[in-house]
Order: sequence, then structure tokens, then C-alpha cells
Amino acid sequence: MTGSGPGRRGRATIEDVARLAGVSRQTVSRAVNDMAEITPSTKQRVLEAVRTLGYRPSRFARGLVKQDTTTVGLIISDLVNPFFPEVAAGVLAAAENRGWHVVVCDTQYRLDKELSALEVLAHQADAIVGYLGSPDEVLERHAAGVPLVLLERSSQSPRLGSVGIDVEAGVRAGMRHLVSSGHTRIGMLDGAPYPAQSAQNDRRLHFLTVAEEFGLPVDQHWVHVCDQSVLGGFTAMDELLTEHPDTTAVFAFNDLIAVGAVQAARRRGRGVPEDCAVLGFDGLQLGELIDPPLTTLHIDKRRLGELAVEQVALILADRAPSPAQRPVVRPQLVVRRSA
Repeated sequence: MTGSGPGRRGRATIEDVARLAGVSRQTVSRAVNDMAEITPSTKQRVLEAVRTLGYRPSRFARGLVKQDTTTVGLIISDLVNPFFPEVAAGVLAAAENRGWHVVVCDTQYRLDKELSALEVLAHQADAIVGYLGSPDEVLERHAAGVPLVLLERSSQSPRLGSVGIDVEAGVRAGMRHLVSSGHTRIGMLDGAPYPAQSAQNDRRLHFLTVAEEFGLPVDQHWVHVCDQSVLGGFTAMDELLTEHPDTTAVFAFNDLIAVGAVQAARRRGRGVPEDCAVLGFDGLQLGELIDPPLTTLHIDKRRLGELAVEQVALILADRAPSPAQRPVVRPQLVVRRSA
């Protein structure tokens, strides 16, 4: 007779123990093998479940666990976008300092690939860090009890950690700079939103809010949505200048879009920043190489990755902060020559 519950006949599995103890299968492995990164109370709960079920890990499985260390799964949206490798570098460096391993998955902004990556990593990793677009309840279900830290996305779930970006502060700093330079007709090139993720829409929302506070003669019709790429920025900038030829400045969702905007403005014979200023939001090294160098809101991307690993360590030690105490990175205005 077979089944999936702890009360079935036959040999108990690691999944049975994890279910009874209310932890992930990785936590069971760590408790059984007396490994670090697990609190005494959690270990005791797991061992009680082991005794209750009569669980006996195989020698093969025990050997695999003992050879391994803490493994963190990292899910990013697009390896081609230079923003994400910098975040990954922060995760890798912080993990290496702790003697941890990192496994990286790329979703290409696809929810089906995101959920597949979660399911795979839930069986391979002790914790997962990621740029994820699915609703919280879906993420928790597919992560199967493995600790999960969201990047650039808030969550009110006590079971999900997060590292955010103070988008409002960044947008305000950027808009204040443009307005103080004399611009009033400011357009926005907004990145196409990732399903169920609010970071993109937050930038648009704060742009429109600040524009209204400054009394600027712009509204949602001055916002053009585009792919998060140089080509996307080029196309959206061309459309914006066609509809609003009196535009004197552009606030771009990210630096790749901003680079495309500079190219489109020049193609139309407009000087940057003489005829149209362009402001990015990322702080990519690429922005220093174009002509003119890009004025941008710099995000410490490596720090984002480092903070995510710190969150993982706290969660594994049962010391996860409340949603209100989760870390936030604040963008810093870097003035170059494009705005």
C-alpha cells in the first residue's frame, strides 16, 4: 500500500518528515546531518518528526548532503540586460564569503519559466532569491517551503523576505533635477511591466504624482510603454517626439531605454541635452560610455545582491525581519552630461 501522508504504510520519506515538521526538505537534511544554519528549536522539531515517523535516510542521500554546503538558487529575468549580472555578482560574492553555493536560472520574463525554475530549485536549494512576477501565494506554493527572498518587490507575507528599491525617492530626485534645470514638458519612457510585479508601475505612478505636484503640463499621455531594451527606448522616444514635439526632457525607466532615447533624439536632429535632456534609472556602466555620458539614478546593484544573501541567512536562522523592517536600497542621482 502506498500514499503520501505520514500515516501510510511503508518507509517514511524526507517529504513526510518535512510535511510533519512544517519545514523544507533541505531543512530536514540539515537537521539530520547536524549541519549549520539551523536553529536548535527547528532542529528539535525536525528530529521529533524523524522519531515519530521512524525516518531513516539512505546512506547514499546522507553522503550527498554531507559533501554539500548551503545552496542558494538565484532567479533573474534577463541575463542579456547588464543590470542583472551586477546583482548576481553581489549574490555570488556574498555567498562565497559564507562558503555557500549559488545556482542561477534565467526566466526571460516568462512566468512559465519562473514557476519551473522555482520547482526545480525547491528540490536543490536551501533558499531562493529572485526577480519574480507571480502572486505571493503562487510563489509560496511552488517554492514548497523553501525560504524565498524577493528582489525589487515588496511582500506582506511573513514567509517571504524581500529587498526593495526606494523608487519614490529616486523618481523625486530625478524629477527635481529636471525641473530645476528649467524643464516642464517632460515625457516618460516606461518599461513594459512584468506580470504581477509592481516595480515598473511604481515608477510611472511616482512620475505622474511628482509631475502633478510640480504643476507640469503633462499626464499619462506623455508616458510611452516599451520593451526594456535600447531598441525599445529608441522606438518609444520616436513615438513620444512625434506626438509631443515640444518635449524638452525624458525620464526613462532604465538606462538601456535611455540609451535608445538618446539615439532616437539624435536621429531626429535634436541635441542632447541642448534640445532634449535624457535621464536614466539604473546606473549601468554602459551609461558612462555613450556620448553624452548618461545622467542617471544609480542603484547599487551589488548591494542588492548582498542584502538578499543577508536576508537568506536571517531566515535560515529563524530571525527574519518583519515586512516593515526589510532592507531598501535608495537610488542616488549621478549628474553627467545628458541632463
